[in-house]
Amino acid sequence: MSAPSHAHSHISDLANQTTKRLALSLGLTAAFVVVEVSAGIFGNSLALLTDAAHNFTDVIALGLSWYALKIAAKPAHAGKTFGYHRVGILVALINSTTLILIALGIFYEAWKRFLAPPEVDSTLLIGVGALAFLINGVTAWLVKDGSEHDLNLRSAFLHLMGDVLSTLGAVIAGIIIAFTNWNWLDPLVSVLIGFFILWNAWGILRQSVHILLESAPESIDMDSMIQSMLKVEGVRGVHDLHVWSLNESLRALSAHIIIDDISVSEGAAIQRRLNEVLTREYNIQHATLQLECIDCANNLLFCEIHEVTHTHKIT
Repeated sequence: MSAPSHAHSHISDLANQTTKRLALSLGLTAAFVVVEVSAGIFGNSLALLTDAAHNFTDVIALGLSWYALKIAAKPAHAGKTFGYHRVGILVALINSTTLILIALGIFYEAWKRFLAPPEVDSTLLIGVGALAFLINGVTAWLVKDGSEHDLNLRSAFLHLMGDVLSTLGAVIAGIIIAFTNWNWLDPLVSVLIGFFILWNAWGILRQSVHILLESAPESIDMDSMIQSMLKVEGVRGVHDLHVWSLNESLRALSAHIIIDDISVSEGAAIQRRLNEVLTREYNIQHATLQLECIDCANNLLFCEIHEVTHTHKIT
């Protein structure tokens, strides 16, 4: 088997394993939402209902993440020349938005309960909270692998980790309520959960928008990269430079490279050396390099793209 086909097979196997883990997490989470909603209503616990609501958004998040992985595996074609890599970013954007909305809903309900704290069944709160902590921990572990380099998976993982911490908080609140009857602890834990959810959601939302706006990857030092390119033998200058991300881990670059008036084969060697530097040092997997002679150069490192307006003369 050739190296490229072997690499493709390995990536395909990893994607299949990830989708299976997501499907298992989705099933476990959906089943537990039903249990937790029933317990929250019966025990009159906002903390449990809050966690159930967050778990429900987890079901949506996991379902969308699973679907995005399936779609992203489809090949590029004439209508989608870059393929479907951005689907995962759109899902991350949706997931982060649902997290923000649920956090705002938590704050509203918690405020009402601060004004008039209801009685809470602490035994039920502790029991269901402990079970939720176990299930959420397992589902988060199933999704964690690969989330460090995939914004789509990380948005789902943060949904689940929010539940792990919130259920731990619910258990602690239940134990304290059992000994003190401080029922106001239930909405207090909900507020803390809400702030944690909001903090995580903002990070995902910010990075999703950053990628969708085709901003330069934050981890790339542009000045350092330009100097690395200029150090490549045969490169006389760089202009019209663009660097962006298709998703969190897949980066692309386009640039005009100024070289001497040399043969095509010599120019191809310069392109190859540039690609090696960009891949090795900056993890840029797709670079489009336009070679130009010195007389073709302009003085704009980052070119300004303007919309072209077509006018038609009526005769």
